[in-house]
Amino acid sequence: MHIHILGICGTFMGSLALLARDLGHTVTGSDANVYPPMSTQLENAGVEIMQGYAASHLQPAPDLVIVGNAMKRGIEAVEYMLNERIPYTSGPQFLAEQVLQYRHVLAVAGTHGKTTTTTMLAWILHYAGIDAGFLIGGVPLVDTQDERLQQAFAHSSYLGSDKTADHEGYFVIEADEYDSAFFDKRSKFVHYRPTTAILNNLEYDHADIFPNLAAIQTQFHHMVRMIPSNGKIIMPADTESLEETLKKGCWTPIWRTAIAPTSNPQADWQAKLVKQDGSQYEVMFDGHKGQVNWQMSGLHSVNNGLVAIAAAYNVGVSVAQACEALSNFAGIKRRMELVGTIDNNGKQIEVYDDFAHHPTAIETTLDGAKKRFADNPNRKIWAVIEPRSNTMKLGTHQGLLAPSASIADQVIWYQPANLDWSVADAIGNAANQQVMTSTDAIIEHIAAHIGDDDAVIVMSNGGFEGIHGRLVKALQQA
Repeated sequence: MHIHILGICGTFMGSLALLARDLGHTVTGSDANVYPPMSTQLENAGVEIMQGYAASHLQPAPDLVIVGNAMKRGIEAVEYMLNERIPYTSGPQFLAEQVLQYRHVLAVAGTHGKTTTTTMLAWILHYAGIDAGFLIGGVPLVDTQDERLQQAFAHSSYLGSDKTADHEGYFVIEADEYDSAFFDKRSKFVHYRPTTAILNNLEYDHADIFPNLAAIQTQFHHMVRMIPSNGKIIMPADTESLEETLKKGCWTPIWRTAIAPTSNPQADWQAKLVKQDGSQYEVMFDGHKGQVNWQMSGLHSVNNGLVAIAAAYNVGVSVAQACEALSNFAGIKRRMELVGTIDNNGKQIEVYDDFAHHPTAIETTLDGAKKRFADNPNRKIWAVIEPRSNTMKLGTHQGLLAPSASIADQVIWYQPANLDWSVADAIGNAANQQVMTSTDAIIEHIAAHIGDDDAVIVMSNGGFEGIHGRLVKALQQA
């Protein structure tokens, strides 16, 4: 079957494209925003990508069009698809019908950390020898000599083994609360019907489709209603927004997690920090213990790791083996990914790429970085931030911008031409924070003022005009 995907370079749709290909289908796609790492991954996998959304991309007609949730009425390819009555579906529905129907689904939901936690959980299962399928909204980093792991994590999705009479078929899915398509406004995760569900956190986001937090909680509860009574819900303790959601009705056993010391001693799973930056911690559950020594940092990373360990334990992986797996976890692209190191008179300037685009994610990322670099008091952290998400573009979190970045020593906010509100007005007179209107100006300023041993963290959920590589090049030539 020939499948054409509209919006193929989105993190979800690109991963779905690879699954469809592995199911034996011929896959092509269209997108208006073609940029790495997803475009590179698809091209390397032999998937043809067409620029824009022309009707000609659907000529001759494919057998099925999978419509990304960025598609709207009025787009040429969408109108042609409807007028010509070409069969179409949403990405989540295709995934549910073609892949998830007979699998034990482990779904990772939450405002923050979905991609990282999903990757951690899939990594643990494969490390333990479980051939689980997965779909991740990002590209895993693989630093291992194990050919089996290299093969499974070569891309952001993997089909894995179906359920058979001899073993359970598992699939780990990043369960996004964003809507499914222009013709299906339910959250994507409503389609997935998980048996094991991680509810990582819940804050207000996606202001373009949700009027308030209560609307998001309603969608979360739609998924909770589908989790079987012999399944498991795993969530951090003392998360009021999630507890409120579960009060609407819950029929599934719950494991709660916490970082010790905690205000909730009844938390089933505990993590105890060995190092304050979160790079080393102990895990405790019902007499079982393990220790994680890894490359990640920050309390948010510890939280993500703890719920992933609990979910893996729920399907048969020991605590000790799960901790060993995370100790060998390299992370994923665009989550504090080191993209360049510049040797400067014996000292090193480092440039990182991070996907943070919500005030909470910005704050937790910078806090983790500050603790990670605490052994060098002379090192300054530069934060370069593009307010690009739909929620950011609407100005929903304006009042939280300056406080979210205050941990950094120097902050440069980017004011894109298409932003309808003033970033400068939003941050006011915040110390060490400024606004610039071009990436060239940002690069020039950093190159002129950066210290010999500083770190730059670029934060955006988009391509950001390729500023990461351009900055590294400029610093190398400075």
